[in-house]
Amino acid sequence: MITVSLCMILKNEEDTIARCLDSVNNLVDEIIIVDTGSTDKTKEIVSQYTDQVLDFHWIDDFAAARNFAFRNAKMDYIFWLDADDVLMENDRIKFLTLKETLNTTIDSVTMLYNLAIDENGNVITSLRRNRLVKRENNFQWFGAVHEYLEVWGNILNSEVAVTHCRIHHDTDRNLRIYKNRLKRGEQFSPRDLFYFANELLEHKKFEEAIKYYKQFLETKNGWVEDNISACGRLAECYDAIDNQEMGMHFLLKSFEYDSPRADFCCRIGYRFLHNNKPLQALFWYKLATQLEKPTDNLGKINHACWTWLPHLQLCVCYSQLGNHALAYEHNEIARKYFPDHPSILHNKRFLEPILQKT
Repeated sequence: MITVSLCMILKNEEDTIARCLDSVNNLVDEIIIVDTGSTDKTKEIVSQYTDQVLDFHWIDDFAAARNFAFRNAKMDYIFWLDADDVLMENDRIKFLTLKETLNTTIDSVTMLYNLAIDENGNVITSLRRNRLVKRENNFQWFGAVHEYLEVWGNILNSEVAVTHCRIHHDTDRNLRIYKNRLKRGEQFSPRDLFYFANELLEHKKFEEAIKYYKQFLETKNGWVEDNISACGRLAECYDAIDNQEMGMHFLLKSFEYDSPRADFCCRIGYRFLHNNKPLQALFWYKLATQLEKPTDNLGKINHACWTWLPHLQLCVCYSQLGNHALAYEHNEIARKYFPDHPSILHNKRFLEPILQKT
């Protein structure tokens, strides 16, 4: 069985860190905590789990801090988490099985990252990340902000999921770092441009975000998933400044980078439905239902658009077009995915009396 080092970087995480460590404490063989300047009880709390609590002078560089943590690991593999991440009980079991059975020829293991979960425990959005990596390969982190771990070799896509349970974060921190880098005259990589634009969008600086998303796409060197995401976010920016035409332009532009994604089809369908064009909307929602949901894609997946949502919207389209039988059929498909969704139940109550009369 392999041994595992958990490596984390922390600052002022007293509200979340115990929950995180409790979920993995008996799964790993050592815990390395790198503290970047906590002023709360973070260090006091983590000291109950490990004596390897190291200080790192913060230099506005997340990759530097993570690489420092990795350099102090001693086990066969390194596992990394953030303070507001947890492993749910079923994923603890999967992790232990993975640890007991992992072939040591594997260089990196990807795990699902559940970013949002609804009140019924259904995953709303997720992606994959390289989470468990062979220490001797000396994989490195890159990027001062929104850092990434560069891996290669034999990669295993596991079914283990890490669940994100955000409580708080410094909303201005990343934007400050990017702006300070610009002031110093640093040259931004395509990835920097993309994530800087994301920060600008999050802060509702739509015109600036448009500028940097376009610069990112113009480099023609972005990761395909970031290219597609940038198109979607450009549409969001243009919608915010009431430019529907350009918003549609970038939704359609996303198809230049890969085969259509269900979430983009649903967004285009919504535009037609919102503009009282159910026939045109019908085409896009039907297309969304015909696409195969990716299983090993590292990009973010909006699960609703690949499952129940287009069927719910097809119900609306067919109902507006007077085809209540097909409307009911698609509503029932949606209900299989989401049995207690209020809109689906409303449609069921609305359509059943109509169908009984025919």
